[in-house]
Amino acid sequence: MKIFDFRSPLQKEWDKLEKQEAALLAKKAAKQQSKLNTLLANKVPAGLQTTLDSAFGKAFRTVFTKGTGIIEKTYNKEKARENAFINTTLAAKARPSRKALKRVKTHAGKAANANLAVSTVAGVGLGVLGIGIPDIVLFVSLVLKNMYQLSTSYGIDYNTDKERKFILLVIQGALTFGDEQQWTDEEIDYFIDYGHYRSDKPLDEYITECSACMSTELLYMKFLQGIPLVGAVGGAYDFVYMKQINEYARIKYHKRFLAEKIYK
Repeated sequence: MKIFDFRSPLQKEWDKLEKQEAALLAKKAAKQQSKLNTLLANKVPAGLQTTLDSAFGKAFRTVFTKGTGIIEKTYNKEKARENAFINTTLAAKARPSRKALKRVKTHAGKAANANLAVSTVAGVGLGVLGIGIPDIVLFVSLVLKNMYQLSTSYGIDYNTDKERKFILLVIQGALTFGDEQQWTDEEIDYFIDYGHYRSDKPLDEYITECSACMSTELLYMKFLQGIPLVGAVGGAYDFVYMKQINEYARIKYHKRFLAEKIYK
């Protein structure tokens, strides 16, 4: 047992985050297809995957180009920016306290948790009515609202192609598993380490890849959500997927925040 621990609060926070990240990645590496997805595999109509690919791609492009302003009206962005400025300033000292570092993370988490409840109510409500595909725009909007609020909590301007790419990679990393998840995770960490991406491919390619990832992962649930009444089960999975994105995103944004302080 250590009697004295001379690590700085910043290093302690980094070590704690690394343990959380390792545990999450280990869980994702061992993830298997759910029993419900296996049962539904032979019932999904041909062409639904392509339809979902297109629907998710259109939703991302629409929200990025036309919907961000609307999303910003659903929460007090200026207040969030003020809080972020105070919190990040306190944590920007040469030797920030553990309390100051934790305050940034706690503030970022509050907004994200609030969006979980909204996604559940919306998904179940539309599922009861048998509305699956149209729910995609709402789901993408809630996911992006969550990412926007996380970005703001860390003092990051999300209205740039660089940050939109980061958002899309984080969503992709949260929903994939196995080799694809490992590759995506490495892409995110490369950006955190160097401030740029390994590839100079355009934003639209990131949208296409993220849309394909989401349509693959949500295929069976969106099929189920399109069946009246029974669809409530599929709609409830909006919460499950939002929680996955939330958990992974909070780790990556906090890691990015700490890395800038440790390695700057």
